[in-house]
Amino acid sequence: MTKKEQVKRQPLGCSNQGEFVKHMEEKSKQLGERASGKRNGFAEDKTLQSIINLSMVKDKNPDEIAQIWNMYFASKNTISAVVPGATFELMRSRSQKCPTFLYALPRETGYEFFVGQWSATELHFSSLINVQSLGENSPSQLVIYHYPDLQKEKGIVLLTAEIDRTFLSAQDAQCLANEAQLFYATDCQRIINLVEAFNHKPSDFKHMSVIAEIEQHGIGGQLMRDGSKQT
Repeated sequence: MTKKEQVKRQPLGCSNQGEFVKHMEEKSKQLGERASGKRNGFAEDKTLQSIINLSMVKDKNPDEIAQIWNMYFASKNTISAVVPGATFELMRSRSQKCPTFLYALPRETGYEFFVGQWSATELHFSSLINVQSLGENSPSQLVIYHYPDLQKEKGIVLLTAEIDRTFLSAQDAQCLANEAQLFYATDCQRIINLVEAFNHKPSDFKHMSVIAEIEQHGIGGQLMRDGSKQT
């Protein structure tokens, strides 16, 4: 237990709080520009129509569309989900005010930090180690796509992702997607304050609070299965 606590005190890609805050202040502009950087060969302007024929689902109800969407990705090594429109609207609204956040991905030796940067309806992730060394040139290792094409008519937003499997697995991607919903779709003021502090008051941000929240909510230990419906 002592060894486990020591590991948690020094997650991968981060040293102590003072150095971390200094780094965040120095890199804040670069973090804001990162989402427009390299994509590692990921598709650009990937539309929903390029994945499914929208005319074929216009007469389907939300549950039927969800079944079609998840069945389509069932055999693919990625993630998919159907997000309630109201949930995504809350996430999008908060992402406009707080586009960047720090996520902790559980590893065998502790946690690895990833920076998530919103760009419209896309959420780009790159490891903190990459951001520290490459700044705005750090490539995206995961891009989560949210498709609001059916939000107004059907009340749902479709989600999928592209993953750089050199660094991340589908399970890793699912964990980060779950964390994004935890931090951006919450009603908990404590969590909201944490996201706001990272974006606007980095000196008040404590990176260990991120780990505390995901452990409290059981993220990482009990990941949602690929293709499950987020609520």
